[in-house]
Amino acid sequence: MDQFLRAAIEEAEQGLREAGIPIGSVLVYRGQVIGRGHNRRVQKGSVVLHGEMDALENAGRLSAAVYRECTLYTTLSPCPMCAGAILLYGIPKVIVGENRTFIGEEQLLRARGVQVDVLQDPACIALMTGFIAASPQLWNEDIGE
Repeated sequence: MDQFLRAAIEEAEQGLREAGIPIGSVLVYRGQVIGRGHNRRVQKGSVVLHGEMDALENAGRLSAAVYRECTLYTTLSPCPMCAGAILLYGIPKVIVGENRTFIGEEQLLRARGVQVDVLQDPACIALMTGFIAASPQLWNEDIGE
């Protein structure tokens, strides 16, 4: 398994241990993780702290030139909010752990020139299917249903 996807999965697992939603993400620049995070909506009472948003926040303020060389790894297909952040900052490549449990805005990202690779990783699928089965109400809240 790719080391960066493994890091995103570790973030998702941390979120689950914190009684949150198991979605993790890492932002990679020139082969180094510069930001990592996990969905912390439950833990922080936040409306916006999805895994991708948390990773971007934890990377800190960066120049546009840095974002344009980054790859964002995420355990689950990006929602509209996270896809918007990817487009806003010009991140050119997104590696998605899985999209069987949720298909986000992959078409929008691709239409805007972002390379989106979906891996259908068994660990990512297992994390989300288990979580959705155990906490459907929380999952529906997270995706706005």
